[in-house]
Amino acid sequence: MDKTRIARNATSPRQGAQAIRRALAVLRILAAGREDGVPLAEVIRAIGLTRPTVHRIIHVLIEEGIVERHERTGRYAVGNQVPELALARPRPSRLLIAANPSLQRASTEIGDTLFLTVRTGNDTLCVDRRIGIYPIQVLSIEIGARRPLGVSSAGVAILAAVPAQDARKIVAANEKRFEAYKTDVATVLGEVTAARRLGYGLREIGLVQGTKSISTWIKTPDGRPAAAITVSAVRTRLGPRREQEVAEILLREARSIEQAIGG
Repeated sequence: MDKTRIARNATSPRQGAQAIRRALAVLRILAAGREDGVPLAEVIRAIGLTRPTVHRIIHVLIEEGIVERHERTGRYAVGNQVPELALARPRPSRLLIAANPSLQRASTEIGDTLFLTVRTGNDTLCVDRRIGIYPIQVLSIEIGARRPLGVSSAGVAILAAVPAQDARKIVAANEKRFEAYKTDVATVLGEVTAARRLGYGLREIGLVQGTKSISTWIKTPDGRPAAAITVSAVRTRLGPRREQEVAEILLREARSIEQAIGG
């Protein structure tokens, strides 16, 4: 076998892995658009690849039924094959099972909307939501909503529990996506530093104007931050005194979930 063929065989697995990672990155961007989908230009901007490369990846995913194109808007969205594939694992995750009692307790005690968010790659994904008994509820995101790590208090909390160097890499990777959420790298890193100091993530201005959010991270038995519990409420509900009370409840339940996962 000549040297050229040897070199080609050596690089082929790396190229294959790169193609898979790029396709998954495109899927994560499209997943953030939910049913409405995402314009091609936004995918290109967020992923940082050339237009022909992104178009080629999307075209292959469409052929396989993983992505679909809305005829009316021209936007691209996750296709029907994805939920069908998800049926192969219908049982709730160990985290969801372990978190259920804590979410119920915290929701009853606090009274405001509670979210459970997991980390998936460089994103956060809302996997549970509990609506409280207080008359005014903040329904800022729905179950299944995906956001870049750093644009919500949950993402800030998770980043605060990641080693500083890794957190900076994640934030840098998400930089182009931050524009759509009217934030930037410096702001996110500042919030992450503040969360490390406080022991929890705090958003003085939530994803919805006039709201405030508090999040605590949840770690797996090996010490990796995998999720966050968040309370979102109208700002008048989370003054300095109650902020501390709510944070203590979330911290307590986060530790309870960690113990349940570990057990």
